[in-house]
Amino acid sequence: MAFSTKTAGPMADINVTPLVDVLLVLLIIFMITAPIPALKIQVDLPQPNPNVVNPPTPLDPIHLKIDPSGAFYWNDTPVDELGLKAQLAVIAQQSNQPEIQIAADDAVAYQYVARVLADAKSYNLVKIGFTDNF
Repeated sequence: MAFSTKTAGPMADINVTPLVDVLLVLLIIFMITAPIPALKIQVDLPQPNPNVVNPPTPLDPIHLKIDPSGAFYWNDTPVDELGLKAQLAVIAQQSNQPEIQIAADDAVAYQYVARVLADAKSYNLVKIGFTDNF
């Protein structure tokens, strides 16, 4: 096998070695000439306040499930509508109210959910959420 040394035209490849050399020299020059901050900067950080009272830990949420027939389950315990209103009245009297998480089945009629929301509103309960894990 013989190799040919003849080229047909000008070489189209770029030689990047000189470019890298110039960039490294510039990097070293900038690193040497960069001003090193010698001045100390005073920073006023906030100090902890020893008189701060931590907020109370939140209570465990109450799980209210509504099945397709309209039956209510208060933390997996079946309750009727009067029992539900009594439970809501007890929660309304507490100073730190737990959150009520309502999980309604997809097939439940909206009137049952609306009735629970209306009862909660009548007792001035505001921590109400909806979950989808029925």
